[in-house]
Amino acid sequence: MDVSLLGTGAADGIPAFFGNTRVSQYARENGGKDVRSRCAAIVDDLLKIDLGPDTWHQTTRAGLDTRDWIALLVTHSDTDHFSIDELQYAVFPFNDMEFVGFPIYANANVCRRILERYPDWPFELIMTKSFCPIKVSEYKVTPIQANHKHDEDCHNFLIDDGQATILYGADTGVWFEPSWEFLEQQKLDCLVLECSEGVHPTPYNGHLDIREFLAVIERLRRMGTVSDSTIILTTHHSHNGGATHDELCRLLEPHGVTVGFDGLKITF
Repeated sequence: MDVSLLGTGAADGIPAFFGNTRVSQYARENGGKDVRSRCAAIVDDLLKIDLGPDTWHQTTRAGLDTRDWIALLVTHSDTDHFSIDELQYAVFPFNDMEFVGFPIYANANVCRRILERYPDWPFELIMTKSFCPIKVSEYKVTPIQANHKHDEDCHNFLIDDGQATILYGADTGVWFEPSWEFLEQQKLDCLVLECSEGVHPTPYNGHLDIREFLAVIERLRRMGTVSDSTIILTTHHSHNGGATHDELCRLLEPHGVTVGFDGLKITF
């Protein structure tokens, strides 16, 4: 199995769209790994996770053909993760396809928005619920409940192909106890986990700062869900988090964590 981090930025990216923080200015001046588009990923170039506003740029940069996707997995309805207008380009009249070539797996909020926006369009929608596994080709995909929005069943995705298992958590917060209890039964080969708030914690509990990130990792280690062989990657970094890519590396690499960046591909 492999995972490509197509985007590793938070809602307004880095440099921030209209922002002038130190991290944004550094990214504008230095480019490279400090430039982060909105968060998204793909597993085995087949399972696309989220459809944000930077999808065209990300797939083009990575040399991906969206017609190869076998599923679109949507974590939740925030616009940096689900840009609903992008769906229209999947079918006629923008191309010659009468039906979208992949099903869309999404929670009730996202499915409702699609049906309201495209009531007569040929989308195959499968509604997802936390802790209810679904079969996608040879993959077992289990949505895990995130602590992100109190009015929506936001998902992290546990993906198992029978040989390897990855947990993708772009917006997690510190999980509720049912999620911890579920994860206690899992063994991860790869963990992709958000670190949105970096070194600048906020009162909002729907994202992780570095202290919370490391506490989550430590609890997963104690549970046996994460081991020394588990690949741990970060994603969903905000310019308001107050740390550049190199600064994040210095803080997190001693803990066995690889700081994610746009375009990073890992095979495990």
